[in-house]
Amino acid sequence: MFNLALRFTAFAVVTVSSFAGIFAHRSDAADKRPNILFIIVDDQSPFDLQIYNPDSKLDTPNINRLAAEGMVLDGAYHMGSFSGAVCTPSRHMVMCGRTVWHLPNWRGAIEAGLCPPNLEQSSMAAVFNKAGYATMRTCKRGNSYEGANKQFTVRHDATKRGGTDETGSVWHGEQVMNYLSERQTSKDEKPFLIYFGFSHPHDTRDGTPELLKKYGAVNHKDKQNLPLANPKQPALPVNYLSKHPFHHGHPGLRDEVSVSGVWEKRDERTIRNELGREFACDENIDIQIGRVLKRLEETGELDNTYIVYTADHGMAIGRHGLQGKQNLYQHTWRVPYIVKGPGIKAASRSTGNVYLLDSLSTICDLAGVDAPESSEGISFKPVLTGKKETVRDTLFGTYSGGTKPGMRCVRKGDWKLIKYDVMAGKVRETQLFNLAENPHEFLAEHNRRLPMETNLASNPTHADKLAEMEALLLAEMRRLNDPYRLWNQPDDGLEPPKPAPPRKRKPKKSR
Repeated sequence: MFNLALRFTAFAVVTVSSFAGIFAHRSDAADKRPNILFIIVDDQSPFDLQIYNPDSKLDTPNINRLAAEGMVLDGAYHMGSFSGAVCTPSRHMVMCGRTVWHLPNWRGAIEAGLCPPNLEQSSMAAVFNKAGYATMRTCKRGNSYEGANKQFTVRHDATKRGGTDETGSVWHGEQVMNYLSERQTSKDEKPFLIYFGFSHPHDTRDGTPELLKKYGAVNHKDKQNLPLANPKQPALPVNYLSKHPFHHGHPGLRDEVSVSGVWEKRDERTIRNELGREFACDENIDIQIGRVLKRLEETGELDNTYIVYTADHGMAIGRHGLQGKQNLYQHTWRVPYIVKGPGIKAASRSTGNVYLLDSLSTICDLAGVDAPESSEGISFKPVLTGKKETVRDTLFGTYSGGTKPGMRCVRKGDWKLIKYDVMAGKVRETQLFNLAENPHEFLAEHNRRLPMETNLASNPTHADKLAEMEALLLAEMRRLNDPYRLWNQPDDGLEPPKPAPPRKRKPKKSR
């Protein structure tokens, strides 16, 4: 009897210990900090993707999977640029969460007290390093925030825009795959922050032979002759024009006159071929994302990883007769933005009204990490968890990388205003769109039939709305410390910023 009682007691102790172990394991799993995989591509209009444009022929099953398992934001924007290299301020904003005129690379911002010194110590990787995360980065070289990039503990940067595995997007994918393998080998249990950047689909859009064939495109290098027409090529964008109705305001702009394969041509064959090249590069990126998702599944880390997919800005490629990223139309001002992870409802969609600069505060919020005080971004975690539809009512955009003061836009609700004050006052234009009625921002040159499908700025019916949007734009320019004023705005006593000193060109090496 004694032995039976002893055995029962021992069994009870083992059983209780086992259940305690199970519950402890479950508690550990529940308390385990989430990983962050932040994917950013270079120059991609949201309208390339089927999740934003159901008519698109671009095949991206892995990006579609992220959308099906997470949330798509319909209102995500980059705030703008004071440089022709639009990606430079954009990527600074991603890394530090500062608004466009408060960035460390805006001339005089630190001296004027608009940007704190040593901001790199409060940038993305630095913040997550302090929180005990392992941080890794792969991306293109240049056009970024180098001080912030240096904070990543593992870094493999190179510009890869070729059409082979070694020279294209596969290289970036391989860096992440190798890093995940090393974590597994070393049994690294720290949560990770991986900044997974690509050099494509930025030009030169040299796709792989098999993907170029799929989209009927060629890596066109003949400036004198047009590429061959091919029925497999993507159709022209719905808001395609052969020429923008007035000068875009940046003479000699590389993206409008010098991109290999396009140059100054805007004919159907050139644009459709270039879109095919873009799609070939886009799909190659999607393939690399699929490889990483599969590895995360195999290692059991996918379910505890927040995955962000976005781009540094959009792109024109024939839309409105433009080719580059130096404009404020929706195809370029907007960016794709998808987030998948714990607590985010599958196949959900929201407006958001977010900027790329909100990314830092948001991933900090998702990870339970304190966002740096220097960040001016707003966490949109409440949007991702279904508690809010938007985080702001008004959105502002700027481009002053060409002639000054440049372009400005503002959006509130369905209404959007764009103003152009360029070419030393020779081009002064105003555009007013109702995006509910005219989501593609059709102009008179598109010859649409519906009365709202055009620029409404000169329509007296909408004079009150125009005045309201003009006042809103000025208020945003003042709030954000915009150093310029447009021709029909008060100057507010501002002195235009001094031009940047000319860059020193490195002497060419003699051959």
